[in-house]
Amino acid sequence: MTRRVLITGATGGVGLVLAERLADDYEVIQHGRTPKNPEQEKVLRTADLSSYEEVLALMDGVDTVVHLAGSASPESSWDDVLEANIVGFRNTLEAAREAGVRRFVFASSNHAMGMYDRDEQWPVYPHHLPRADSLYGVSKVFGEALGRFYHDEYGIDFIALRIGWMSENPGETDVDLLHAMWLSPDDTEQVVRRAIEADVTFGLYYAVSDNPNRRWDLTNTMLELGYRPKDSWTEQPGAVVPGGAEAPDDWPKGS
Repeated sequence: MTRRVLITGATGGVGLVLAERLADDYEVIQHGRTPKNPEQEKVLRTADLSSYEEVLALMDGVDTVVHLAGSASPESSWDDVLEANIVGFRNTLEAAREAGVRRFVFASSNHAMGMYDRDEQWPVYPHHLPRADSLYGVSKVFGEALGRFYHDEYGIDFIALRIGWMSENPGETDVDLLHAMWLSPDDTEQVVRRAIEADVTFGLYYAVSDNPNRRWDLTNTMLELGYRPKDSWTEQPGAVVPGGAEAPDDWPKGS
């Protein structure tokens, strides 16, 4: 049977890539706020994640949730992350459990560990203690912890991807740290597919491309998920490779 995959936040940058590219192999259910293309105008589900009943209605027949929805800026306020990234995330995870969803793929973030980046304490490994650099990062630490509980208590598969900076054009910035954490659209597709399909049932995994200045360990992402990054920001048109630049003093502002 074709797996039914619910993508929450399918109108964001990552969501748009996945909604288009996963449709050939899965029955994709798209959720979001405002349609971004003619296809989404026809199919988009607009449930309010703060309403548990609306979220539960999205889960009918779903095998896997790819949860991207939420406040996405590291400069988000407490009110923003509370409603979208904490209450909304809990509602989505609980609705998935109640509906019998098998697997939950959570879009976490490098910002869950961003203080290591601010202090230039590299490399960063998945087993390091969380050190969020913002309230947004704190909300991602919360999501990882709640997912661990739901896996241990209820047996739902929970895969957290600490996604770096996904962009079509890494040359739009000259910040070395963003180049280091760049994740190409092709590698985005690959790592999410692996998160959906891999035999592992729980894990925290960095998701960045094969950048030569990468500071985050991909060993478990490669061994356990089978991810093989193909792209590097240095191979993109117009790339200029500097020496290892320091992290901005105001990191993560503007990231």
